[in-house]
Amino acid sequence: MIQTRPVDYRDGDTVLKGWMAWDDELPGARPGVLVAHAWSGQTDFERGKATRLAELGYVGFALDNYGDGKNGSTREENAALLQPFLDDRGALQRRMKLALDCLLEQPEVNQAAAIGFCFGGLSVLDLARSGASLAGVVSFHGLLGAPDNTEGTPITTPILVLHGWDDPMATPDQVVALAEELSGAGADWQLVGYGGTVHAFANPNANDPEYGTVYSKAADRRSWQAMENFLRDIFA
Repeated sequence: MIQTRPVDYRDGDTVLKGWMAWDDELPGARPGVLVAHAWSGQTDFERGKATRLAELGYVGFALDNYGDGKNGSTREENAALLQPFLDDRGALQRRMKLALDCLLEQPEVNQAAAIGFCFGGLSVLDLARSGASLAGVVSFHGLLGAPDNTEGTPITTPILVLHGWDDPMATPDQVVALAEELSGAGADWQLVGYGGTVHAFANPNANDPEYGTVYSKAADRRSWQAMENFLRDIFA
């Protein structure tokens, strides 16, 4: 049966409110998978992904990069929560590492990977860029721009990038720049591009063509299957 529990961890005085799901009928410790949230903060979307990971036999852990479980409900609120971490990528990388450490401290977990959506895609890429040691990371329609503090750091974590090719927030030029960056860092990386697909393709609530965020049932299904294959491979 799938069980859940809140898991608090800290960055100094800031309480970060994680949420964990696992199948208590499976014996022993198993791989855990961080779920990094989009720009609105940890929501039912990320907790639902953690639950789906638990149904696959992993431990799912929806992290909290903003602290205190903060959420935005408008573009303006989301942008205000996001911007400090775009301005200070070191702070983002620190919070991702704290979430990773917290996951690995759980008795149900023996190794870890990370997946992320939108801002969460950038978050897991930055975790790999920072030199953190984990089994792999998966970015779903993530932001791609490189930070200014990891140049020259080898990337030892396998990476899967799942990308809507028409994403206005991550253009083809940025995709090429990411590929060159990852190759230069010696990364084991894969990229899957979905034609005719824009930002937030895995979020059923995304329906704003003018803003470039539209759900795609096909890309959602295909990207999740690609993630499942990747996880099986890295945890083999």
